[in-house]
Amino acid sequence: MTKNAIEAASRHAIAYRQSLARSRVTPDLRPAGLAGQFDAPLADSGEDAATVIEELVHASAGGIHGHTSPRFFGYVCGGSMPVGMAADILVSAWGQNSASSWESPSVAAIEQTVCRWCLDLLGLPADCGVGIVTGATVANAQAIIAARDALLARQGWDVSERGLFGAPEIPVLIGADAHSAPLAGLKYAGFGVGRAIRVETDDQGRIRLEALKAALASCTQPPLVVLQAGQINTGAFDPFAEAIALVRQHEGWTHVDGAFGLWMHAVPDLRSRLAGVADADSWAVDLHKWLNAPYDAGLCILRSRDTLVSAMSARGAYLPDTGDTWEPSDSTLELSRRARGVPSYAILKHLGVSGVREMITRHCALAVYLAETLSAESGFEVLNDVVSNQVAISCGDDDQTSAVLQRVQASGQVYPSHGVWRGRQIIRVSITNHATDRADIDLLVDELRAAHRQGGG
Repeated sequence: MTKNAIEAASRHAIAYRQSLARSRVTPDLRPAGLAGQFDAPLADSGEDAATVIEELVHASAGGIHGHTSPRFFGYVCGGSMPVGMAADILVSAWGQNSASSWESPSVAAIEQTVCRWCLDLLGLPADCGVGIVTGATVANAQAIIAARDALLARQGWDVSERGLFGAPEIPVLIGADAHSAPLAGLKYAGFGVGRAIRVETDDQGRIRLEALKAALASCTQPPLVVLQAGQINTGAFDPFAEAIALVRQHEGWTHVDGAFGLWMHAVPDLRSRLAGVADADSWAVDLHKWLNAPYDAGLCILRSRDTLVSAMSARGAYLPDTGDTWEPSDSTLELSRRARGVPSYAILKHLGVSGVREMITRHCALAVYLAETLSAESGFEVLNDVVSNQVAISCGDDDQTSAVLQRVQASGQVYPSHGVWRGRQIIRVSITNHATDRADIDLLVDELRAAHRQGGG
């Protein structure tokens, strides 16, 4: 029974992956169209395992979005590289709870290696503390919680013992064009989004240094400052070197939301665009974005491992004491979790340093190619300076832009996503899939042209 079910799932997984080159990117059915597919009452008697898998695949088919397709350009989604997907099958088969190095020694060793490799690739200090988490949202939240605890400790306040009632205030500064993930982190940490000082940004979404300097001057306590490596619409980077130096003058903590953009620091030829980013106190980065790991995987990185462990560790008395061994649960909010670092290990082992760098460089070059091609076309305007893998496109007025996007998505051959930039509707293209090449970009251009012509442009 077990063998038949696993073989059925594997057969369908392989068939799905092989179909990506020719299949529609958009799902045939949206939520309303799936009504009745899965909402039958749970039967008293169970079914054969292989039959369950066959029925699951059949019922799901119309509602599977092509997130893994090289023609998917939405939301900075990685394409779940095949070697990572294969390793993820092993993760489920092994069924390891990855909290303890004593209970899951191989997984702990693998994840330690992932952390070490990523620190080296990203050009961050080798002795940083790293937690492998679900993604950048949790990575941002963890780092902000740890920053909160550290900044309060400097004022003689122990959060773990005394909580936040009556605690000294911590000024929080964040760019006006920050992503929602660090804002969620501020909420989860108890700072409140509304009390954060929103620092003015330029036309690419970068923090203005003069505005940051003025905001810091108003702080009466060491602040938490959140910077950004890769603005979601423009791909732009805050001026890290200068901004972090200003924060240090005020004895503050600098956190960098680097969900996708921090990966560019792995490429020597692109590293200067993030000059100074390694001087921050903490960083958040996704593995399921530019590394193309399967969902869900990200890294919470702190310059001080002790600070991360102090904020996150909640060991139960029943867990073995492993002495000085690095414990996966000590640097995340989770005690029970799957071995989510294993697929990233397989991907990094498969690509090597040169493969990671080639992929990131290729994507950035394709973004420039797309922007240059569309800029030469009548009816299209590229609204951002292309410095990473993001391209923000307008087709004139908002109605036309929205109509073109709807037509392109409805066609199903490619899938860019919607965005709003500086009050304007945009078509946002994120080039992140490991398999995307120039032919995919050419098809995207053709689809945009055809959709624009349908509107009389």
